Amino acid sequence: MITVVLLGKLADLAGAPALQLAAPLDWAGLKAALPAALAEAIDDPRNRVAVNGALLADKAALAAGAGDEIALLPPVSGG
Repeated sequence: MITVVLLGKLADLAGAPALQLAAPLDWAGLKAALPAALAEAIDDPRNRVAVNGALLADKAALAAGAGDEIALLPPVSGG
């Protein structure tokens, strides 16, 4: 299994802070496994993706296997 950690607005769209998905996953597989509203939201270029703590420069390069953690990171604002 792969743990998908969701933060901020993305967790709200998923209805949970984390999901467990079957491995392996690439970008297309991840989007297909997510609820439609969340899959659409993660395509926004402002949202970032990390695998096991390492940010990906290109979401399409996502390759996650059993035991991996994918984090979906929305843009943040602050002061």
